[in-house]
Amino acid sequence: MNTPPSPPAAERTDGSSVRIGALVPLTRPGWVEAGQHLLAGLELAVGEVNDGGGIVGRPLELVVRDTAADPQRAAAAVDELARLGVAALAGEYHSVVARAAAARADTLGLPFLCSSAVLDALTEQPTEWVARLAPAQSHGWRIYADFLLSAGHSRIAVAAEPSVYWASGARILRDYLAPRGGTVIELDVRSLAPTAVCDELVDNRATALLLLVGHPEPAVSIVKSVRRDQRLAEIMIGAPAGQPEFAEWATLLGEDSTAIPFLRYLPERLSPLGARVETALRERLAEAPSFVAFEGYDTVAVLADVLRSHGADRARTAASWPRVAVEGTRGQIQFSRTPGISVWQWAWTPVQVVDRDPAQPDRFRILHAG
Repeated sequence: MNTPPSPPAAERTDGSSVRIGALVPLTRPGWVEAGQHLLAGLELAVGEVNDGGGIVGRPLELVVRDTAADPQRAAAAVDELARLGVAALAGEYHSVVARAAAARADTLGLPFLCSSAVLDALTEQPTEWVARLAPAQSHGWRIYADFLLSAGHSRIAVAAEPSVYWASGARILRDYLAPRGGTVIELDVRSLAPTAVCDELVDNRATALLLLVGHPEPAVSIVKSVRRDQRLAEIMIGAPAGQPEFAEWATLLGEDSTAIPFLRYLPERLSPLGARVETALRERLAEAPSFVAFEGYDTVAVLADVLRSHGADRARTAASWPRVAVEGTRGQIQFSRTPGISVWQWAWTPVQVVDRDPAQPDRFRILHAG
């Protein structure tokens, strides 16, 4: 691979900090709650690394930049963090933002461990500089499609907004379901009010509606309309992208927040490490941690291990992805080359389909695992 020289700041040996740049959505229109959980995991792990002696005696420092779900802002942040001499990049939740960051990191020769974004084509061309913890969208969403089929759904409507991420999700579902007798009906929410979405569901005899739309709006309004339409009493609402994972969903929708299956990336039972981290995250967040918080923690755990072994040299960090073997909160993390994926990929984190329990909305029921 092309190896741009590391700036002096990335190679200090005078006891100064080893810095990691963190990309996180912390303001609207970014998904702020997801960003807060991601940051909580990143910060918890950095604190533990430093309590354990840092990176060969040097403190690990997180340099945080808010992406606000803006790809251009993220690319500019990558440029700035590279100039500041960070050893590596971490984080990002939104796929289209992570894609912009990954492209810039690849150009600059800056290692980027992507925490949460799932879009298969995270970079246009294969790259040695980027690795990813989250499962690729095609992997997770096929597991979700299996769940739909096992639950008896073959006429599936998707309420979709225009974006690379939503279009990719709709295509994965359509390609997977069609050979198995499933039909995907696409509804463009730009031209349909929530009540018109209900009419389309009735006319198309859909048994399931998937929300491929932003949170909180228009997702919340669509759920309220469907739940109040007596004609749709039997329809299942689903949200493969995970909107119901966060407490804000339950706060905004109340009883309507339950029984909406979504994807999350946790094992059925956490390891002792996972359980300890869950307790610490719960204390830090003052609520149950989402899978995104665990992704943040695991990101720093991997980077700290690499930096201890290979120092803060960027090229050595990128070259070490295939040799990573780190015990994370959700299993042993290793990276490989996966067909159709342009970055180093952990294949695979545990995948579940879960929903909020109607009898106890703050409790999650595991419906399917892959």
